[in-house]
Amino acid sequence: MSLAKNFRMMSLYNQRMNAQLMDCCLALPIDILEKETNSFFPNIISYWNHIIFGDLILLGRLASNEIGQLKMKDFDKFPCPKSPQDIYHKHLPELASLRQQVDELIDYYCTNLTEDDCEKLVTYTTTEGDSITKAVADVTQHIFNHQTHHRGQLTCVLSQFDVDYGCMDLPVVVSEGSLT
Repeated sequence: MSLAKNFRMMSLYNQRMNAQLMDCCLALPIDILEKETNSFFPNIISYWNHIIFGDLILLGRLASNEIGQLKMKDFDKFPCPKSPQDIYHKHLPELASLRQQVDELIDYYCTNLTEDDCEKLVTYTTTEGDSITKAVADVTQHIFNHQTHHRGQLTCVLSQFDVDYGCMDLPVVVSEGSLT
């Protein structure tokens, strides 16, 4: 399977899982959404904000190099990521809308990503000020790894709050697999 097809499949998984988990969270009362989790982030709202931060900063790095047909103008409607602790919205309905828009941008990027794009190198500055050069494939993989990592933490928190978030298995969630 080509990297580009694999990333498209991961984009669909990402989009479907975010929608599934967001629906679970939208059904929760505000006191649970804001309850201290004693975990990596203080509450469920902070988890969602951080996942969006990671997506926006990584996609912005790719857009600045016009990879996968992304352009910086595609980010005009999004907040500018500055810090891993950014809070874009304090209320989940607004975050849900932003999450959906970012997922659509990720899918647009993955739909237009080519094998040649995957082999290109991009150089960017981290939030700590370090200059890094990485293959586009590695940056793209990190978008999905970052989300998966923090969704895993979020599902642990949701489990502790007795929330059934459903199946998360890739072959079930994206039953069509890489044949997309």
